[in-house]
Amino acid sequence: MARHGLLADAVVEALLASGDHDTAVRLHGERVSAAMRRRIAEHPDPAIRDAYTNFVRNMVECGVTLGIDDLEETYGRPRTALAGAPSPMLRAAVAGTWHDRPLDIQVGLLADPDERVRAAATERSQPGVPPAWRDRCLADPAMRVNVAHYTPLTSDQFVHLMRSGDEEVHQAVAGNPHLSAEMVARLLENDNPLVRLTVANNRHVDAETRDRLHARVAAERAAGNIEAEMLDWNTAKPDWLRDAPLSERMTYLDCPHAAFRHVLASCRDLPEEAWRRLDDDPDLAVRRAAARRPDAPAEVLEQLVRAHGDVFHIRPRLVDHPNFPRHRLRTFADEPSPYVRYVALQDRELPAKVLEQLGLEAEPFLRRGVARHPNTPETLRERLLSDEDPEVVDDAAANSLLPLATMYRILTAAGL
Repeated sequence: MARHGLLADAVVEALLASGDHDTAVRLHGERVSAAMRRRIAEHPDPAIRDAYTNFVRNMVECGVTLGIDDLEETYGRPRTALAGAPSPMLRAAVAGTWHDRPLDIQVGLLADPDERVRAAATERSQPGVPPAWRDRCLADPAMRVNVAHYTPLTSDQFVHLMRSGDEEVHQAVAGNPHLSAEMVARLLENDNPLVRLTVANNRHVDAETRDRLHARVAAERAAGNIEAEMLDWNTAKPDWLRDAPLSERMTYLDCPHAAFRHVLASCRDLPEEAWRRLDDDPDLAVRRAAARRPDAPAEVLEQLVRAHGDVFHIRPRLVDHPNFPRHRLRTFADEPSPYVRYVALQDRELPAKVLEQLGLEAEPFLRRGVARHPNTPETLRERLLSDEDPEVVDDAAANSLLPLATMYRILTAAGL
């Protein structure tokens, strides 16, 4: 079932014959042909017939977010009707996944009697909270923290939130991009290091004050303050810098705080000198952000990936950049780091000799990459089907080039 794309009808039939409810859940949508979808809809066993719809309903009741299309298909009603469904968990699911809902639907969700629905309706800054509803939402414990993150605040609303004594509310306010200079000034000496470090990234904070705030938090971290030790990944980024005039942005090239250089590297209109400096930045995340610009030089891309590998869960990957020298990919197979050797597998025409070499690696993630590769020889795939790591076996079985005879042998061995 790890195989991507359309499953052969014969394979679907064999899976259905097993009577496995968990397997039937995944026999849905584009995974199966139209004929097999009709076959499943007419299946005599309701556990098989209704496997996917029951799965969606269970996820909704557990508060797990699914796509709005899945909800419409499962409940057989348009999203406008689902937003007013009797079940509060279903209404919350709609609020959590239908992000471009119209204003009248949003207002209805903000006024919902169930706090879970109201909370879900305000999780994102879009579609947002109409001005006439801001006081009501900020007064509601179910929505207060969410709304304090992003809605423009009046002076009275700001004061009320800060007097709440709720640290989570204070943290949300500190990251609000619409704060005035006066509001920011009131946050600078907050007892919570997360509030201070978050507000340090605000546009209204000068460089000297920002450095002082960072130095204070660093001292607290050195003294063993647990809150201070957990801050680096939990503060609001200075995204406002992206929209600042170029002359202002350029003054942050020497900023000692990497978050500002990272935002700068995400811009696309910097002069060549700025790119040269960002390509040599001491922070790896900054260098990777700079390398994603459309005209990044081939040598910069290759050097970065060869030194540190690629980040495969962030798209587009650096190896997919139009300027990346893909003809050099197979040379990565000889690098010392296994994470860099893994990059070689992005060459769809990698020679069998190199695949054999990587298929003997100690790291399972490398063998998994070989098992998935479209150029892996049949003898190597057979060996990987008996690998000690079950995930390697799963990926080998999901390889699109696996012969039908081997598929049937696997199914027979599993008693399917």
